[in-house]
Amino acid sequence: MSETVVGKQPVRELLRAGRRVHRILVASGARETSNLREILELAARRHVPVQPVARARLDQLADHHQGVVAETEPYPYTDFRALLAAARASDRPPLYLALDLVQDPQNFGTLLRTAAAVGVSGVLLPEHRAVGVTPGVRRASAGAVEHLRIARVPNLARALEQLKEAGVWVVGLDARAPQAYDTLDPRGPLAIVVGSEEQGLRRLVREVCDFLVALPMEPVIDSLNAAVAGSIVLYSYYRARQCATTTATESPR
Repeated sequence: MSETVVGKQPVRELLRAGRRVHRILVASGARETSNLREILELAARRHVPVQPVARARLDQLADHHQGVVAETEPYPYTDFRALLAAARASDRPPLYLALDLVQDPQNFGTLLRTAAAVGVSGVLLPEHRAVGVTPGVRRASAGAVEHLRIARVPNLARALEQLKEAGVWVVGLDARAPQAYDTLDPRGPLAIVVGSEEQGLRRLVREVCDFLVALPMEPVIDSLNAAVAGSIVLYSYYRARQCATTTATESPR
């Protein structure tokens, strides 16, 4: 069983992450760009076959392929216990992202790209009724998904309880919450929970959260897109952690 990953950036990140790639199809006569050169160099280094094909054949496989398609194995999810163990072994407080029934591939991909940018320790997804890592999500994340640990869990509320038992504070995003997201101290172990596009957080997931927080905004708008809200909070907490680390390591003048 194999999947296709399309586009120069997703294929480049697939190779950079060391995923198993069966072969790469490149449109004959494709314009050589820096990304394409790097793809060919990475493929040669990893002994991945590169096959020139007619662009029409790539058109049959996928839209927006940019002249490059990789055939690879399905995305390798991480076991939740391994994800927990890896975070415990880290020398910095873990930061998790949990997605409660997010179903839009574009939102999912955007959140994954932000998660990779801020170095999250792992991403949690429900096994059912939520989008998984598909070729579309790989493309929407511009390949960032290849650098993340993602675990699918049968019961998200129970997995969050296990994080709490490991000393992680669980913070749910809720547009109706009275507490603003930037009133929390984000420097400890955290899990940020983003709800679905239509319903937000489910009741059991909401109840397991230690804090429910909202993004302050003008009254003309009552909420933000799930990917936008989650990305703002993730990056804000990341910057607060970075600033705290910098302050702690600065030498007095």
